[in-house]
Amino acid sequence: MLRTDGIWFKDETGRTRILRGVNLGGSTKVPCRPDGSTHRAEALTDSRQVSFVGRPFPLEEADEHFDRLRRWGLTFLRFLITWEAVEHEGPGRYDEDYLRYLAAVVRKAGEKGFLLFIDPHEDVWSRFSGGDGAPGWTLEAAGFDLLNLHASGAAFVHGRHHPKRYPRMIWPTNATKLAAATMFTLFFGSNTYAPRTTVEGEPIQEYLQRHYCAAMREVMLRLRGMPHVVGFDTMNEPFAGWIGWPDLQKTGGLVRLGDTPTPLQSMALGDGIPQEVDVWGVGLRGPQKVSTRLVNPAGVRAWRQERTCVWRENGVWDVDGGGKPRLLRPDWFARYGAGKADFARDFYRPFANRVAAAVREAQPKTMIFIEAETGQQPPEWKEGDARNIVFAPHWYDGLTLFLKRYFSWLGVDYRNQKPVFGRRAVLRAFIAQLRDLRDAATTKLGGVPTVIGEFGIPFDMNERKAYRTGNYRDQIAALDRSFQALDANLLSATLWNYTADNTHPLGDRWNEEDLSIFSRDDRRDPMDPDSGGRALEAAVRPYPMAVAGEPLTFHYDLKRRRFTFRYRPDPAVTSETELFVPALTYPRGVRVTIRGGTWTHDIPKQVLRLRADGGGEVSVVIEPA
Repeated sequence: MLRTDGIWFKDETGRTRILRGVNLGGSTKVPCRPDGSTHRAEALTDSRQVSFVGRPFPLEEADEHFDRLRRWGLTFLRFLITWEAVEHEGPGRYDEDYLRYLAAVVRKAGEKGFLLFIDPHEDVWSRFSGGDGAPGWTLEAAGFDLLNLHASGAAFVHGRHHPKRYPRMIWPTNATKLAAATMFTLFFGSNTYAPRTTVEGEPIQEYLQRHYCAAMREVMLRLRGMPHVVGFDTMNEPFAGWIGWPDLQKTGGLVRLGDTPTPLQSMALGDGIPQEVDVWGVGLRGPQKVSTRLVNPAGVRAWRQERTCVWRENGVWDVDGGGKPRLLRPDWFARYGAGKADFARDFYRPFANRVAAAVREAQPKTMIFIEAETGQQPPEWKEGDARNIVFAPHWYDGLTLFLKRYFSWLGVDYRNQKPVFGRRAVLRAFIAQLRDLRDAATTKLGGVPTVIGEFGIPFDMNERKAYRTGNYRDQIAALDRSFQALDANLLSATLWNYTADNTHPLGDRWNEEDLSIFSRDDRRDPMDPDSGGRALEAAVRPYPMAVAGEPLTFHYDLKRRRFTFRYRPDPAVTSETELFVPALTYPRGVRVTIRGGTWTHDIPKQVLRLRADGGGEVSVVIEPA
């Protein structure tokens, strides 16, 4: 039904496919019963008695949501699951009710004409370490006390912070705090960095990876025989933890915001030793230290009473005669064998191959979607590594995402962490950033298709002004700019996100994120399938779905609703080229200008079909009638 062919996806007729869709859905990160919305402290009291049945939406609502997304042309789904949803009761204990529900809703997606790939989602490891994904028992296996992670400074947990105002975009900082940094380091590299740490006599790296892969294989077994399930992601946003950290007495990481302990301070805090920690802020000039603060003054331990800190146990640090933390191995995590550690090469790559082998026991031909640590290059793929892979990096308009404000004239080039000024310069920088990601699929992975697995914009910009006024002008402009950068690179992508139970007060129900293009609170007319959609002027746009040849360029001018497209026909492909032409964008029909071919318009299916006349390139312009 769908295959890889060099840098392109191809369908069964040989047409080149450009795939556009959404992440489904944002609230899949938290349990449905009891309500796991992250502001609720009570959602963290029992890590094992939960249910994700109903995520992304109840089965009885599936027709409504799938029909809406199909009408919007967003027919390729990054379908979220979590390890916790599958195996929350304990190691090897799978939630059969959830797996039956999952199979039913995925089957329904196929009946509605969607293609999808499964994304085992996690952010900074687990709900109990300030994110989502892994079951609570994984942290307990390492020795953590789930109830003390926030109080000790081992994690910043929304529900434990409540009812204070949750600091904007604080959750990514958990990646380098004790709980998540430890779990990622153990999961990917305990054999190297924590050889003394075992679970029931088994190295904890093997214990955790074995259970993860078995759970993912179980998921794919339940979806066997569904050809529209075209692939499986290895893990959402894998982090290195402290692997590769050059000096444990220095701060670092992708995001420095709020309390920013060094790894040594994090280890000390987790052992109940208060620390004076740097506090960072962010503004238009970027991140910077703004103050210091005493963290964990009560001396709360992150570890269970009978457990020693994993890193003391493995000789990374200790305390001196005065009870002060003393670092024994400053560059411990920077070493690998006789050289320097490279997370992507030495740890993520073998893990990705292990996941590929596990899920292909259930579905041998499934594509494997490869990610990379956020902001980093993917591993270099070698002979003998898994074949039939897809590169699925993430990309965001970072300034808009973090500040929750849109500046048409200002952006950040993440490649050099410098500001970019001027409307056109910002767009050029975004196009170049996405081109770099697309090119990495060739230089690192040997020439494979690229799907931007996540991109999107916050809808609660400007202190939620749009919710009071109904004016989503800034959100439309910000999202259109991201789409323009994608279109310029001919990229497939899945928008973050569609959350069926999004509301204005709670957003996507996770760490005060609010990026869903649909909200119940924006639904004015239940009989209108588009009601509840947000920034649809930007999100619902023409694009080439299936091209009988090689796509060359396409561009959509939102203001004029003018779509231009060029392609080079392949004489060996006899099927027609199909363009998505949304009725929402062109309610009164279209005016088409074409060179090198002929066209027909299937209005009910919102498809414009092109056929080359046997000459050279085909170009088409679509405008409102």
